[in-house]
Amino acid sequence: MQQLELLSNQILTQKVPEYKRFLFSKIDFDERLIGVLGSRGVGKTTLLLQYLHKIYKTEKTLYIMADHPKVVELGLFFIADEFQKKGGGVLIIDEIHKIKNFEIDLKLIYDSFFALQVIFTGSNAAAIDNAKADLSRRALIYKLPVLSFREYLELEMTIELNALSLSDILTNHTTLATKILTDIKPFVHFEQYLKSGAYPFYKSGKKSYVQKLLSASMQILETDLPMIYTIDHDKINALKKMMIMLCQSEPYDINISKLCGAVELNQRTLYKYLGLLQAAGLIRILGAKSSGVSIISKPEKLYLDNTNLFSIFCENPKTGTRRETFFASMLSYEHTLNYPKSADFIVDEHYTFEVGGRDKNFKQLKDAKAGFVVADGIEVGIDRKIPLWLFGFLY
Repeated sequence: MQQLELLSNQILTQKVPEYKRFLFSKIDFDERLIGVLGSRGVGKTTLLLQYLHKIYKTEKTLYIMADHPKVVELGLFFIADEFQKKGGGVLIIDEIHKIKNFEIDLKLIYDSFFALQVIFTGSNAAAIDNAKADLSRRALIYKLPVLSFREYLELEMTIELNALSLSDILTNHTTLATKILTDIKPFVHFEQYLKSGAYPFYKSGKKSYVQKLLSASMQILETDLPMIYTIDHDKINALKKMMIMLCQSEPYDINISKLCGAVELNQRTLYKYLGLLQAAGLIRILGAKSSGVSIISKPEKLYLDNTNLFSIFCENPKTGTRRETFFASMLSYEHTLNYPKSADFIVDEHYTFEVGGRDKNFKQLKDAKAGFVVADGIEVGIDRKIPLWLFGFLY
């Protein structure tokens, strides 16, 4: 325990960024068991260290990394028990999915130590989803997505910008865009965000950003997934080939049979792996009916999770695919997306969107009751034609 306490104190001496992501203010830190999920590099650890710095003067705290040898040796319940005996108030566990059967320990800790708050992070949503049944009525789970375009602008320009709701954008986008344009010129920053602005670690070195993103993505494919699930080593290359194919294709050009042949997987296994890749924050599936990491039925559209991933899986992404990927990335945090019979997206089973360039028309929306064109390359829209960049202000 002493070794873990020394490491925790050492971590507390490290300086943390002043900028707090939007989720920090949304978390109810009065709850006893809190989980923060998100893909590698989105800022989960930073968020909890910021909380640690805020409370350490009033609460006895312990920050542990799940894969630390001492944590593996002692076990979570023992650590929590010893910590609370010494008057411990807040236990933070980073990357909890690396601990086998962690949900059993969390249940025991929650039911045994009423004065102890436990906050954990996890980079693999599928692993947490599998444990949700055991954590039901106990843990309050939050999801941290990649940086929004709004957050990226705040970081780059050291300004504060208000988030917008989808209803605000749909009903009042011209006024909202005009107001934002008095302070910033979005196109000065938009292209850079699409290439290398989705993960907060871009601030620590823009030249090394792509290499860091590649390293994080390979760690997911080569370490995280095989550690949690039964995946043969030779199938890892199949997953990499799949990512490259998704990157190079138009979303609607994906042919499941062709994909199966190219990566040498049967359809059942392919669907399973697609679900794992989505849970790990590497791809996004539209038109699929799935539960956790169960077999996916008829995925209509497949995207990379965000536009930055194009930088590591293909050199020249198709413009239309990148536009749709940005739109899906920004909308999916608080809204449900599906693939309609016509157009590109149906959101919350009500609004239909067609995404394109500045000259995109309403031809594919003629039968939609609530149809909108989302146009790239325009600063301000009119009527039901809305600028693409504005959807980057949804969170």
